[in-house]
Amino acid sequence: MGNADYEYPSIMGEQTGIGIHKVEIPPPQPFFKSLKNTVKETLFPDDPLRQFKNQTPFRKFILGVQYFFPIFEWGSRYNFWFFKSDLIAGITIASLAIPQGISYAKLGNLPPILGLYSSFIPPLVYALMGSSRDLAVGTVAVGSLLMASMLGNEVNAAENPTLYLHLAFTATFFTGLFEVALGFFRLGFIVDFLSHATIVGFMGGAATVVILQQLKGILGLQHFTHATDVVSVLRSVFSQTHQWRWESAVLGFCFLFYLMLAKFLSQKRPKLFWISAMAPLTSVILGTILVYITHAEKHGVAVIGELKKGINPPSIMDLSFGSKYLTTAIKTGIVTGVIALAEGIAVGRSFAMFKNYHIDGNKEMIAFGMMNIVGSCTSCYLTTGPFSRSAVNFNAGCKTAVSNIVMALAVMVTLMLLTPLFHFTPLVVLSSIIIAAMLGLIDYNAAIHLWHVDKFDFLVCMSAYIGVVFGNIEIGLVMAVGLSLLRVLLFVARPRTLVLGNIPNSMIYRNVEQYPNTNNVPGVLILDIGAPIYFTNSSYLRERISRWIDDEEDKLKSSGETTLQYVILDMGAVGNIDTSGISMFEEVKKNLDRRDLKLVLANPGAEVMKKLNKSKFTETLGQEWMFLTVGEAVEACSYMLHSCKPKTSEDGESQKWSNHV
Repeated sequence: MGNADYEYPSIMGEQTGIGIHKVEIPPPQPFFKSLKNTVKETLFPDDPLRQFKNQTPFRKFILGVQYFFPIFEWGSRYNFWFFKSDLIAGITIASLAIPQGISYAKLGNLPPILGLYSSFIPPLVYALMGSSRDLAVGTVAVGSLLMASMLGNEVNAAENPTLYLHLAFTATFFTGLFEVALGFFRLGFIVDFLSHATIVGFMGGAATVVILQQLKGILGLQHFTHATDVVSVLRSVFSQTHQWRWESAVLGFCFLFYLMLAKFLSQKRPKLFWISAMAPLTSVILGTILVYITHAEKHGVAVIGELKKGINPPSIMDLSFGSKYLTTAIKTGIVTGVIALAEGIAVGRSFAMFKNYHIDGNKEMIAFGMMNIVGSCTSCYLTTGPFSRSAVNFNAGCKTAVSNIVMALAVMVTLMLLTPLFHFTPLVVLSSIIIAAMLGLIDYNAAIHLWHVDKFDFLVCMSAYIGVVFGNIEIGLVMAVGLSLLRVLLFVARPRTLVLGNIPNSMIYRNVEQYPNTNNVPGVLILDIGAPIYFTNSSYLRERISRWIDDEEDKLKSSGETTLQYVILDMGAVGNIDTSGISMFEEVKKNLDRRDLKLVLANPGAEVMKKLNKSKFTETLGQEWMFLTVGEAVEACSYMLHSCKPKTSEDGESQKWSNHV
């Protein structure tokens, strides 16, 4: 027989000796104060304004300048020992930035000189505004390919290079605007929708596509498909076997072998990191000398040709805000901006963790955004913090962002004096440099780890990879983000509900599947609800709770044990509830009343109690049926099962508790 008609006197705690504590309803707060707290917790979880409290106006101004320009904060502590380390690191990453910049610009169907421009101005901006000590700024292969793919769908770079170049500057401007907006309005959490699994799959797929694209340079092909999917690329390669240039292929594979050998040696002996860092520039120098001496450009080996001498010309007048392709530029800017932020912030945080310091993701977004806005006005295209360059910077012993300034000055000297020397640099060397860099982005160990730990994450990863490789970059990104969002929705819409049991000789209640030695409480079903209760999951929870009760009653009937009397819901993980959730509780209570069972709530939080009280559900249920802990709820229910008698149908008055305990 159930307990729906038991009366629960307020003196139960005194009679039983059980430490029963009342669940308090939080005091009401004014609406605007509550709204302010919600906004603060959502957008300012790190409380960035704390440092401004109780400061004089002048001190607040100084702190504000240091917040947006961290160089003024750490610059006063800078010394010669730091400069010596940063000088070595800066020269080292410049040797990598110069050949990579030229290579990635070619990958983006842009003039090679833009790769050097993009390694001059943006690093100077980041050195002023960035908070990472280890990030080395520059162009990235994936961003270059993504820009080439999205802009190339609308404008052919070969047929209309000027319009294509202007759209690239415009897209970079909107990338910067988007990044600054995210950082200024504290919306950096949006980037978190690119999960680790998504990034692993997307980067691996993009790296595979980039490698396949470099077959054009390795084989010396003049005509090549603009599509990025593996089928189109391989069809283009093998349909032109009669045009393969063995001279170019031999040269390419020799330099690729050298680059991979240098990387292998650096990985085996970390102190020899400079071998891998210098390998791209060494390849460019050797390749240029070889072509110049042998006149290989006359035998099918394509070269860069003339590079314009001088530092960045202004490009602010080239921004195409009135173009009919403005929508394409905006879309390209936003998509590439998200990818650039995901990579740059992840890299910065990784190296900050190694050196035990903190970087503010929102400040980094503002820094990235400003360097792209300034860059778009000074003939630069998309820049961020690439992993390969930052790893070299870290291993070279950089101390501060001054290493970026040193790199920028080295690139400036190259632009002003050395660009004519790159005339005979073979494109096949640039292809080899890109392939060597991209092989490191195919992280198969991470994919294997995902398979062992979480099969759904592995599915997300492979969806991104397959979408990029067999479709295009946009398809792969949409598939991966779509699956990630689906998983978030599943977590919300289908929260875990677990049966809890008592760990022997304790007041602890845990999942009976995780702890098989737990004991069931006779006549009591304890369920743990593992998520906030919203309209998306209220119907599911109602049905799931009902099914748990059916299963428990069937189990008790088959075993002949005590009939079910109480259903305790552990609300510890329910951080919030909406009106649909409250309606669900009302329906569950009515359903239990019809079945002669009693609903009990344990550990409801402040926000939940506030809404249950405003909706009058606490009165409907009875606040005496709400407990601080599951242990207290179980003790109360067990006491009532052993000490109380149900009302008879003739008795119109409440049955009193026994005074003999």
